[in-house]
Amino acid sequence: MRRRQTGISADVLNSLQRMQDFGVNLICVEDGIDSSKDSGKLMISVLSAVAEIERENILVQTMEGRKQKAREGKWNGGFAPYGYKLVNGELQIAEDEAEVIRLIFDKLIHTNMGMSAIASWLNQHGYKKKKRQNNTLDAFATSFIKGVLDNPIYCGELAFGRRKNEKVPGTRNEYRIVKQEEYMLNDGIHEGIISEEDWELAHQKRQKTGVSYEKTHSLDHEHILSGILKCPLCGSGMYGNVNRKKRKDGTAYKEYFYYACKHRRLVDGHNCSYRKQWSEDKVNDAVEEVIRKLVQNPKFEEAIIKKIGVRIDTSEVEKEIEELEKQHRQLTGAKNRLGQQMDSLDITDRFYEKKYQDMETRLYRLYDEIEGVENSISEVKNRLLNIKQKKISEDNVYQFLLYFDKLYDKFTDLEKKEFLSSFVEQVDIYVQEQPDGRFLKHIKFRFPVYFNDAETEELSWDNESTVEVVCCLHRVNS
Repeated sequence: MRRRQTGISADVLNSLQRMQDFGVNLICVEDGIDSSKDSGKLMISVLSAVAEIERENILVQTMEGRKQKAREGKWNGGFAPYGYKLVNGELQIAEDEAEVIRLIFDKLIHTNMGMSAIASWLNQHGYKKKKRQNNTLDAFATSFIKGVLDNPIYCGELAFGRRKNEKVPGTRNEYRIVKQEEYMLNDGIHEGIISEEDWELAHQKRQKTGVSYEKTHSLDHEHILSGILKCPLCGSGMYGNVNRKKRKDGTAYKEYFYYACKHRRLVDGHNCSYRKQWSEDKVNDAVEEVIRKLVQNPKFEEAIIKKIGVRIDTSEVEKEIEELEKQHRQLTGAKNRLGQQMDSLDITDRFYEKKYQDMETRLYRLYDEIEGVENSISEVKNRLLNIKQKKISEDNVYQFLLYFDKLYDKFTDLEKKEFLSSFVEQVDIYVQEQPDGRFLKHIKFRFPVYFNDAETEELSWDNESTVEVVCCLHRVNS
């Protein structure tokens, strides 16, 4: 975002020169100024320079006042961050929004989710973002999650100077907002939504994001359903692990791969106590056989082919982007006009300082509104991209499902993991294997599949019709 700034002295002289180009001179009777004379031009130059210096002094004093307010931990104006509300100029927790803030930090700290995955999880589980200011979106985007995780205000601290208006190199009157690596950070008088400990844990997790660890054993093995398979007690994603022991002759390792719960989530106030370890081969093979049964249905291929390449309607989202861009143009125009009005204020007006401060407050508010609209545009464009990418992914998955029997066995573990994570959202199991050998309880797919002459995104073994079709799979694998 760029702001055009013109010095008062240069602006006055340019305007005066333009008037004289048309044969018009400026004459101030009371002040004895005549621009047609050299002494008049000199007086105009001096007065405009004094006005410019005075404006800069007011700006410096205003900024010092804002800095002092930040040092005292007080909110410095503008819209309250998501999760807070303004009461008599002070931040107070808005509980209807704070729940989402706590969830975002909890998901980052206690799961393997990244920012994009957290946004998707919130949207898929029915959470709606409260519409603020000019925001028209009730969906969560990655940019919103990043903004929350990077804002220290949520642990009770107050940042000031994270953005600075800097001149664009190589230009005379072009300025832009630049994020600063170093800025003021003080204890706020407001209450934090999360603890300082959680803030530090989240900060450490963000720093470690993207760091990969090199495997030294079982280089070709992947925990195919890690995170997708859910603990039957607490519901959190079970992780893949290995029990590795040396053989008696000491020449090699004997490996037992299994899925287990990390016991992170609380159940009735206590950490999850589910200790059973499930053989990876047993669970992986059962899920694979369910998919084989689905694709072997004679009507499956016909139903899937009809879904591939179906055009998606994005007109509503595109219209939303158009409206937001229109708002952005209007706000930018208002900001530019207000800047011109500030430059045109009369320094001799006894209300000059008050008018200037009022205009400056309005200007900062416009910057906040513009930033809000820009974030909304980014969120809607991300949503449009996600819709298109999901359609592409869906078509790719369906294309593969048509040849599942021929291709899946040739895949590496990594390729199997990538496919299943793109197609299967969640696998639920019983606490213990059932008397008839069943242990799969529920599978939720990311895209609709064809089963029992209808489309469905879920299979449940609590449903008798489903049991009749695939319960035999567990007996075979057990």
